[in-house]
Amino acid sequence: MKHPLTHAQLKILAANVARLSKLLTRERASRPAAYLKDKGLREAYEAYYLPLNLRKIIMPLAELDLRSENLLGDDVFRILDLGCGPGTAPLGVLEFFAAAKKRRRLAVTAVDQVDDNLKMAEESFAAFKSRGNLDVTLNTIRSTIEQMRCLPETTYDLIIFSNVLNETFSHDEARIVRRINLVTEYLKRYLADDGSCIIIEPALRETSRELIAVRDGLLQQGFHIYAPCFFHAECPALANPKDWCHEDLAWDPPAMIQELDNLTGLRKGSLKFSYLILRKDSRSLAGLYGAHAFRIVSEPLVSKGKIEFYLCGEAGRRLITRLDKDLTARNRRFGGLQRGDVVSLEQFIDEGKRYKVGRETRVQCLWTAAGCLTLNNKPESI
Repeated sequence: MKHPLTHAQLKILAANVARLSKLLTRERASRPAAYLKDKGLREAYEAYYLPLNLRKIIMPLAELDLRSENLLGDDVFRILDLGCGPGTAPLGVLEFFAAAKKRRRLAVTAVDQVDDNLKMAEESFAAFKSRGNLDVTLNTIRSTIEQMRCLPETTYDLIIFSNVLNETFSHDEARIVRRINLVTEYLKRYLADDGSCIIIEPALRETSRELIAVRDGLLQQGFHIYAPCFFHAECPALANPKDWCHEDLAWDPPAMIQELDNLTGLRKGSLKFSYLILRKDSRSLAGLYGAHAFRIVSEPLVSKGKIEFYLCGEAGRRLITRLDKDLTARNRRFGGLQRGDVVSLEQFIDEGKRYKVGRETRVQCLWTAAGCLTLNNKPESI
């Protein structure tokens, strides 16, 4: 949907955005299975949610691109998006490859149960192709992902579940097991041996914790976590019902979204989501950076005389503290770390259940999540 709209049109759109927001959050339990069949909700999604949701896949792609083994393919890169909606995640993939100037032939297969979603995806792909940036083909299949029987017998370099897994078996008490089995079936049958699977879910506590439970089950099925986890056993975040893991990336929303925020009282000043990257082989981001590397998995926790973070490493999830009195040139940038950053900590103090940054601890940022949306992110020492 193009802007500008009249004030009356904008108010109608804002009302539909508010209605859709409720269905995606506090009214999730009563949400219809194919809710984007509703024209008003579909327009609200296209105007408000699509621009931000398509960018959520850029961080996982950027992390796959950090390794030297060319995990994003050489020539033809085959992508399967399950529950594609209006083509949101594949559009993010196109944006990533175009901006990164990675010349690939992209062959996308997009599956969704709503005809109008697939039509929107086709229109968006046609518009992207008209700019001449990439060689891309799109094959659409109308089907649910739970009962699909019409996929071509081929393998894919990337399989995507974007904001769809939480919508499967949502009223089933055995939904976690059924989701594990669903993902397992697709990955065993359709994921190339050197391929990756990206799962993106809303950053709500309920959906994020259910994704962690699915993660643990997929580990038991023999799959490997490439990212975000630096700990490769059962996630300790499930032990506390108040804990969950998600990203929170700053971005500059378009004018349309800012106007809709003003009318609805919503706030989309950052991209919040939970995600997993799965592989059949044992390559991982943790393996790339080594035993002294950790992922920051919280906001800074600032209190009198200290600053703390939760981090994820090969020993699991730990709280790490730096007292203000221990601030030195070697650890001075500890206070500038952000959720999602990958850091190296040398000569830190291991107190068992928690870590401490001492005066001799050296803090180095190996990769910062904040820069990935610019697609110009390079390791830096802080």
